Amino acid sequence: MAYSILVIDDESLTLRTISRALRDEGFDVFVAMNGEDGLRALAEEKPDLALVDVVLPGIDGIEVLRQIKKQSPTTIVVMMSAFKVVDRAVESMKLGAYDYLTKPFHLSDMANTIRRASEMLDLRIRVRDSVETAKGRYDFGRVVTKNAKVADMLEIARKASESDRTTILIQGESGTGKGVLARAIHYGSPRASMALIELNCAALPDALLESEMFGFEPGAFTDARRRKEGLIERAHNGTLFLDEVGNMSANVQAKLLRVLEEGSFMRLGGTKPIKVDVRIITATNANLKEEVAQGRFREDLYYRLNVVPLYIPPLRDRKEDIMPLALDLLQRYNLELKKNFSGFTPAAAELMVNYPWPGNIRELKNVIERTMILSREGDIDAAFLPEEIRDYIPEVVEEESPSHMDVSPTGDQFVSLRELEERYIHEVLTATGNNKAQTARILGIHPTSLMRRLKKESGGE
Repeated sequence: MAYSILVIDDESLTLRTISRALRDEGFDVFVAMNGEDGLRALAEEKPDLALVDVVLPGIDGIEVLRQIKKQSPTTIVVMMSAFKVVDRAVESMKLGAYDYLTKPFHLSDMANTIRRASEMLDLRIRVRDSVETAKGRYDFGRVVTKNAKVADMLEIARKASESDRTTILIQGESGTGKGVLARAIHYGSPRASMALIELNCAALPDALLESEMFGFEPGAFTDARRRKEGLIERAHNGTLFLDEVGNMSANVQAKLLRVLEEGSFMRLGGTKPIKVDVRIITATNANLKEEVAQGRFREDLYYRLNVVPLYIPPLRDRKEDIMPLALDLLQRYNLELKKNFSGFTPAAAELMVNYPWPGNIRELKNVIERTMILSREGDIDAAFLPEEIRDYIPEVVEEESPSHMDVSPTGDQFVSLRELEERYIHEVLTATGNNKAQTARILGIHPTSLMRRLKKESGGE
């Protein structure tokens, strides 16, 4: 992609030399010999980058930088300065310049600096595109559920996302979709265009977790040879999602509490606090109240994290969501795998609804993908489901009355194929919002046949 660049320098020979070199690199170049003309060119041409000399007649380069950041904040600015005014170049970095070049410089050095700045523009474009994609993918309206508790939770999450500073604690078993919910909250918030940084606290040992979160200064510990930004710093103006927050050590908990209370932190080995504006979302599959009672989690931190608590029920407690989720995943993997599956046989659906799904939605996704790879296209039959699902025997609850059990007239705990078929038809009808044409396509039958079966079931024939 050809980017445009504005070069502002009061030395005509320097201006011509730089302009020629940049045009040879493929840039569209605009030039100005003073700050006033440069700002007019900025307003007219709206360049992607600017190369600005610090010392200019009239409005100096530092003021030009301020005006560029005010009028065109997405323009990347590289400053140029003679060695004797390098302190002003340092000042320009604090005002938002991407980099600076000390005169005299080799054209190859300038080309490398501008090339890196162009890569930053490429990244911004990719990030913008990915944000728009993520907004669609993680939109609250795309969540598949027929469960009233989940629907209520999602409404609370949607409202909480609009308040971009409120901390949120997401609780639920592994695989229930806590990470997906955290992303929906971020991309539904005013911070959507900024960074979403994710960290699994259970995946790192304590010392590494601390350095990853807060960063470090040179010499903070053995092998700390250069400064490193922590994830909290990288999440500035965006969102930090900490998964399995219950696995934090007491030391890291104390430092996180400071971030929440004071909006600042210190890198390992640092002496000055660093201010950050970050929204923190946490998740856990542990009972944090119990962890607090056992002295393993700070009570004050728990209450700071638990401003808006959200709980995602396990899949076994929301059986009405199993087939709608399965059908949604089927359609998604049809596109990804370039397959043409239409649905599930009644026998397969019955097994899936009765299975407890200990791995929750994550397990369901894996089963659907694996089964679609191994099965023939059309309806997925029970024979192609994993062995643990085919062989699972539901527990019989003795207190349950016989009227709630699936029994045949002889007393055996089986149902007829016709009853299985009727149940599955209604599952698909519910999943499609009672769309009979779509239901017929999924079932692989003609709409007339579907209407005839429904009419017969209701006693019309």
